[in-house]
Amino acid sequence: MKIAVPREIREGERRVALVPESCARLVKAGIAVTVECGAGEAAFFPDDAYREAGAGMVTGAPELLGGADLVLKVLPPAHRSSLGKHEVDMMRKGAMLLGTLLPSRHPDVVEKLAARGITAFATDRIPRITRAQSMDTLSSMANIAGYKAVLIAANLLPKYFPMLTTAAGTVFPAKVFVIGAGVAGLQAIATARRLGAVVEATDTRPATREQVESLGARFAGVETEEAAQDASGYAKELSPEYSRRQAALLAARCAAADVVITTALIGGVKAPRLITAEMVRGMKPGSVIADLAAEGGGNCELTRPGETVTVGGVTILGPLNLPAEMPWHASTLYSRNLASFVAAFWKDGRFVLDLADEILRGALVTHAGEVRSG
Repeated sequence: MKIAVPREIREGERRVALVPESCARLVKAGIAVTVECGAGEAAFFPDDAYREAGAGMVTGAPELLGGADLVLKVLPPAHRSSLGKHEVDMMRKGAMLLGTLLPSRHPDVVEKLAARGITAFATDRIPRITRAQSMDTLSSMANIAGYKAVLIAANLLPKYFPMLTTAAGTVFPAKVFVIGAGVAGLQAIATARRLGAVVEATDTRPATREQVESLGARFAGVETEEAAQDASGYAKELSPEYSRRQAALLAARCAAADVVITTALIGGVKAPRLITAEMVRGMKPGSVIADLAAEGGGNCELTRPGETVTVGGVTILGPLNLPAEMPWHASTLYSRNLASFVAAFWKDGRFVLDLADEILRGALVTHAGEVRSG
């Protein structure tokens, strides 16, 4: 099997789908890996490191993609303006693709993949089961986003995070409120605590209380009998009554906070609107909201995806791709996830496309000219 790793071309993307470490692992297993020249440069992985790992290097994208059985990418395929061609059109008909596709956000790409006869797997649709933990790119990238969001918020907050006793008196610690105790939220809690903040967190899933408290934060939740997550382990929408009670809790906690980190997504992709403009008006001047759900529409009503805005003295961040700001580790972790996926189905010198397998079936987006709903 021939694996191709193209250079990511979307603006601001600095990650690469496969790093030399993972290339060496796949090459040792008997898989031919070819990387586009310069693919790893933005993440500080030079071409020579790939060569030393046993990968071939190719300059032209048409040659690279056209000769691949499996293409590994970070973001969905896109149009290469320099060539006047879409990456999907350069792929061999019947080839496979593995990467973050987010089908509901990129329906045009999905249709294009189906029309080309590509068998596409989205890592963002891999079921959250024990056997698939090593393939979970969402968790790997969310971990980085949660960490980075706190650092950015701390940099913008006009206060210290830790408590300090000085000759001029005591400085009390900042109050950080985290909405959503998934991977990003838990990392945000841990990072804020390391910086010395007093942290409180909430989640629709009562089972997260123990995780939140184990990190030294206080859990604030709404009591409910409703199931808060779907069969795949992702948070789901809850009833209007729950939403009303949750809104009251959020308004009070946001008003008391110096920093609010929001991470809530439904099904892993859709951002529920949790913080209203009225809640923002009730916050203290100088406070900061870091909306990690901006790419899904934002948890805050005033979030502008990809921008930083200030409303009534409150700074609202809408970052779209925080993992790309830490490209070395983001690429390394993402690469290990993809290599684990490939290795799991590499049997007797070939990739076994067993669509009855729970992981492959769950991740499948297009196959045999059709779009699969999952």
